[in-house]
Amino acid sequence: MRWQGEILLAGEAEGTVLRLDAPISFWGGIDPATGVVTLAGHPQRGKSVAATILVIPRLIGSSSSSAVMLELCYSGLAPAALILGGRDAILPVGAVVAQQMGWPTVPVVVLPDPPFRTGDRLSLDRAGMIVGQEAG
Repeated sequence: MRWQGEILLAGEAEGTVLRLDAPISFWGGIDPATGVVTLAGHPQRGKSVAATILVIPRLIGSSSSSAVMLELCYSGLAPAALILGGRDAILPVGAVVAQQMGWPTVPVVVLPDPPFRTGDRLSLDRAGMIVGQEAG
């Protein structure tokens, strides 16, 4: 199956999906030292975002989320890619700054209503094409 995403930051990645089933702010929701979801009551609490194709249908708040993304890139705990359900001006900034610093970064694409589920395997190319197979 194939989907065309809108590129916010080009790059290539492949891996297993971690879908966040509830909105999250990286500031206070993801531990930058471990890459683990820490937000109390979040359905994915305790899961690591590191090296996943992180699917985030809805983000919430904080402009500090970009700093958390930057820290994750610096420490090697960032997702392999971000697939966002809508445009976001905050989270991709951390990935762009990491790129400017010469650190590993995270491709970011927008795909409204992303159909992916945790466990799906996906690849993403520089043109924003997402290719994958459903889990199971």
